Amino acid sequence: MTNSTRTSAGGARAGRREWTALGVLMLPLLLVSMDVSVLYFAVPAISADLEPSGTQQLWIFDIYAFVLAGLLMTMGSLGDRIGRRRLLLTGAAAFGAASLVAAYADSAETLIAARAVLGVGGATLMPSTMALLRTMFTDPGQRAKAVGLWSGVMTGGIALGSVMSGVLVEHFWWGSVFLVNLPAMALLLVLGPVLLPESRDPAPGRFDWAGIPLSMAAVLPVVYGLKEIPSEGWHVRYVVSITVGLLFAALFVHRQRTAASPMIPPALFRGRGFAPSVVLNLLAAFGVLGSAYFTTQYLQSVLGKSALEAALWALLPSVPIGAAAPVATALVQRGVPRAHVVTAGFAVSAGGFALLALAGTDSMVLVLVACAVLAVGGVTVMSQIMDLAMSTAPVERAGTASSLMETATEFGGALGMAVLGSVGTAVYRHGMPASAPHAARETLGGALAIADRVPGLAAVAREAFTDGMRGAAITGAVVLAGAAVLAALSLRRAEAREADAEEAEQAGV
Repeated sequence: MTNSTRTSAGGARAGRREWTALGVLMLPLLLVSMDVSVLYFAVPAISADLEPSGTQQLWIFDIYAFVLAGLLMTMGSLGDRIGRRRLLLTGAAAFGAASLVAAYADSAETLIAARAVLGVGGATLMPSTMALLRTMFTDPGQRAKAVGLWSGVMTGGIALGSVMSGVLVEHFWWGSVFLVNLPAMALLLVLGPVLLPESRDPAPGRFDWAGIPLSMAAVLPVVYGLKEIPSEGWHVRYVVSITVGLLFAALFVHRQRTAASPMIPPALFRGRGFAPSVVLNLLAAFGVLGSAYFTTQYLQSVLGKSALEAALWALLPSVPIGAAAPVATALVQRGVPRAHVVTAGFAVSAGGFALLALAGTDSMVLVLVACAVLAVGGVTVMSQIMDLAMSTAPVERAGTASSLMETATEFGGALGMAVLGSVGTAVYRHGMPASAPHAARETLGGALAIADRVPGLAAVAREAFTDGMRGAAITGAVVLAGAAVLAALSLRRAEAREADAEEAEQAGV
């Protein structure tokens, strides 16, 4: 018997064992999120050592995120069926083994394969951690705090990954960026069976095998197209890729609506607040991740910071993120309607974009403050939306619900980079003189590469890029202001329906 047997109106309160288990879960979650950005500074060293082709280098960098995004829904549904702890520990073992292979890879092909397996492991770890959190913390107040911690670790890991990459590569060899995964995975494999409860859907039905290829065919082409558009432009192959993905998405939805035992039960979206949560989570990721496309380039290419210096400066805006989710949770627990908190979060993020729109070519402090404001608003939204989604979803579908929210995050980030990147690129190209070389008119990097041969080109290109960033920031501010209105309307209706349902239940209807 643990001290989690104390109860409240909302359910059993978690004790020391559950909070310790949460700490164990946070380590692999941190590393999974870090692996999204951990190769930022390791790629040059890998290129020198393994000599990959241009295509292989792209796959070394991107294969992790693609596999992760493509398998999230499958793994969330699988965890609900076979057990979330079992899937988590299996994924941890695969993640650790793949990290070891990646660290000592002697060819580009081996590293690509290892990164793909890391993506598979990450896809098992992310929804499993949230689903287990939902199982361990049944008290609404405690669950909200735990979800806030989960959101902060998830967001902070992406920022920390690039910095750790720079530090490790500077002092060790590139494989060290993968070896840091091993202690955390070993700790999870040792303590997980002791601290983590097993949970699964007691009546899952037959597994939807046909849904796996359909879900991947829906997610991967869209994510691929959206990720390539910011740097390569709206080429036909990317538009076709997105179109093909959307067609498969329609087939996947049809399959889920007609299958006897679907991977994603349509009833999940009929829960109060779940469907708005998915959409709002996508919009929050649109702003937070979409802005990163410009700010990292601004620090390096406009201000002239080295890669490591830029990563260290970029880490500063993540500091206030740690307070955002707890403060938002405290406000909701003190009676502030969640709709108001989420709406305010979007408004704060829109304000961050508005500050970014004021930046010039020498505005580092303003840009860092804008990034901090934007991130604080985004994490406020994500933590509250995730808590709402997990509280409205049936506990037996916690893995599926978590995977849907995380898939929305992947789509939102890719969409933000595509839309804001396209706006910024269009403004940049319009601001460059027609007499500039073609490479300079395409990207800021292309302009700086030949700036020593064209007097004044660097200054013009930096000004044009900053103009593009301002144009993208205005677009982002408009989108997130619209998201604030959407949040106010949709969540207020969801809260009203929830209140009506509670009154009916108390009346015995």
